[in-house]
Amino acid sequence: MAAGDLLLRAEGLTKRYPAVTAVDALDVEVPQGLVGLVGANGAGKTTLFRMMLGLSTPSAGRLEVCGIDVQADPLGVRQRIGFMPEHDCLPLDQSAADVVATFGEMSGLPPRAARQRASDVLDLVGLDEARFRPIGGFSTGMRQRAKLAQAIVADPEVVLLDEPTAGLDPTGREEMLALVARLGSFGISALLATHLLDDVQLVCDHVVMLDAGRLVVAGVE
Repeated sequence: MAAGDLLLRAEGLTKRYPAVTAVDALDVEVPQGLVGLVGANGAGKTTLFRMMLGLSTPSAGRLEVCGIDVQADPLGVRQRIGFMPEHDCLPLDQSAADVVATFGEMSGLPPRAARQRASDVLDLVGLDEARFRPIGGFSTGMRQRAKLAQAIVADPEVVLLDEPTAGLDPTGREEMLALVARLGSFGISALLATHLLDDVQLVCDHVVMLDAGRLVVAGVE
């Protein structure tokens, strides 16, 4: 498969810490689209995300995202990626509109365009009527939607979703997965990290399974 057709290519990718090897000689090619990254806590999912974002340097091996070598051009990779972290990360005293617009400006959008784009993506994720409310008053589901909005405000090629259904009730989980499924219709690939195989089966067309940093299986879901 040509590099331009790939979301991710890893060759011998390894990340060692003093007490553990978090990613262990990973060889995998992942196509663009909706991809599930499955594994228990400690499987290496978040470490892989950090290396994809250029926030953590591999101990060995090579990693490409969207055909770009991450170590050679980390900024070029980050310009193509949106990231939705697992834990709360947005300022609670600011409105969703202000926060998402700020992320848009940080990604290079002019202020007016960032404000309009923030309005568009907040409408997309179902927060249009709540966009001027402080995030601190949001429910867990609304905060997850706001995090998704900031991840896609700059129209990335790929969005990394770290446990996007964490803490959600069944209805909220279904709604979040429906939003993830819609990303493909906008030409955005998604890598969904989760320990819930059911989530992957519902929305993903490819799966990568890790265990203790090693590849278990990669293929069509």
